[in-house]
Amino acid sequence: MAEATLWNELKARKLGGHKFVRQMPIGPYFADFTCRSSRLIVEIDGSQHAGSQYDRRRDAFMCSEGYSVLRMWNVDVLKDTEGVCATILAAWDGRLQQNTTAFDMRFVFAAASGGKA
Repeated sequence: MAEATLWNELKARKLGGHKFVRQMPIGPYFADFTCRSSRLIVEIDGSQHAGSQYDRRRDAFMCSEGYSVLRMWNVDVLKDTEGVCATILAAWDGRLQQNTTAFDMRFVFAAASGGKA
């Protein structure tokens, strides 16, 4: 449900005119949402992903491929879609330029991501 809600905001260049695709393969993984032009991946996760070493390895791989990874919670997408979209735009336009971890989000910055940073 959260992925469908966010996809409704991202599809057809609705969010700032940026093109996102769903379920893009990157190596052995699939990214929930990817903006190829800015090399930004957005992952929407449930609480079972909290502290996941698998996700950390996955993020590291995606960063090694030149993608920055923004992880957010399903509940935030459902309760504060506007805030989630604002955070995605902040990552896209370079206002997030370092690794950030909070209770409800993680951003792993790939310095050579090719974004606007």
